[in-house]
Amino acid sequence: MKDLRHIFLFVLVVAAIPLLTSSGVWLNFVMTALYACLLAQAWNVLGGFGGQFSFGHALFFGTGAYVQAIAQMQWGLNPWVALPLGMVIAAAVGAFVGAVSFRYGLKGSYFALVTLAFAEVFRIVATSVPFTGAGVGLMLPLRESTANMQFGSRAGFVWLMLGLVTLALLLTAWLRHSRFGACLQAVRDNEDAARAVGVDPFQVKLVATVLSAALMGAAGGFYVQVFQYIDPTIAYGPHTSVEALVGAIVGGMGTLWGPVLGALGLHILADLTRNLFGQLPGINMVIYGVVLVLIVMFLPRGIAGLGTWTPLQWLRRQSGGGRP
Repeated sequence: MKDLRHIFLFVLVVAAIPLLTSSGVWLNFVMTALYACLLAQAWNVLGGFGGQFSFGHALFFGTGAYVQAIAQMQWGLNPWVALPLGMVIAAAVGAFVGAVSFRYGLKGSYFALVTLAFAEVFRIVATSVPFTGAGVGLMLPLRESTANMQFGSRAGFVWLMLGLVTLALLLTAWLRHSRFGACLQAVRDNEDAARAVGVDPFQVKLVATVLSAALMGAAGGFYVQVFQYIDPTIAYGPHTSVEALVGAIVGGMGTLWGPVLGALGLHILADLTRNLFGQLPGINMVIYGVVLVLIVMFLPRGIAGLGTWTPLQWLRRQSGGGRP
C-alpha cells in the first residue's frame, strides 16, 4: 500500500504540471524525462529484478516503433490500436530471444552479447527490406488530433507518457511484493538455489523478458508518435539500449524509484552538457560513461541506496570487507 500511495502522489504531481504551465520548453523537458524513466524501468524489470543484463534492449524499442508506424501507414490502424499491438509484438520478440537464450543456459555476458547481436541483426534487416522504408526510414503524416494520438501541444504527450510510466511503476511495485517477483529475485541471487526450492528459472526469466520487452515496445511506439519518424539507426542503434541500462544502474537496480531518479538525473545532466558543449558530438555518451564508472565505484546501489551509504562502507569494500 505504501508503494501505491507514493505512485499516486507522483502521478498527481506530474499530471498537474501541464495545468500550471504552457511553456513548450518545460513540457518538453517533462515529456522526455518521463520517456527516459520508461526506458530505465523497462530495463530494470529484466536487469534489476531478474539479474539478466541486456545490451540490446533497443531490439524491443525498435520493434514497437516500427509496428506503430507500419500499422498506421500500411495497415490503416488507429494509433491507439497500434500502440498495444506494438507492445504485443515486441513482447513476442522478447519471448523468442528469451526462449533461445535461456534454453541454452546463456546468462551474464553471453546473454548481454546475444541481445546486442539480435538488435544488430534487426537493424540490418530493417535497412534492407522495403516495408520499413529501408535506410530512408518511415515518416508519419501529420494529422493533428487526439483521436490520431497527435496532440496540439506537448501536454497531451506528457499525460500519455505519464500513463505508460505509471503502468511500469505498478508493474515494478507488483514485482516487489508478489510471489513471482520473489521467484525472479531468487533466480537473480542464486539460480541453482532457486531451482532447488522448486522455482523454474527458465519460465521466470522468460516472463520477465516478455514484460520488459512490452514496456520497451511502448516507448518505441510513443517515440514514433512524438517525432513522426523512425529509421533503422534510431530504432535499433545502441543509444537507446545505453540510455535504458545506465538510467537503471545509476538510479539503483531492483528498486521502485531508482530508475526514475537515475533517468531524471541523467536527463538533467544531458541537457546541461548539451547547452555547455553543444559543439562536441557524442559528449553526452562520454558523460554517461563517466557517471556510470563513478556510480559503480562509489555507489554500487545507485542513487536510491545513497541514504544507506557511508565512506567507511566504501573503504571496507575497497579493502575486501564486502559489498556495502
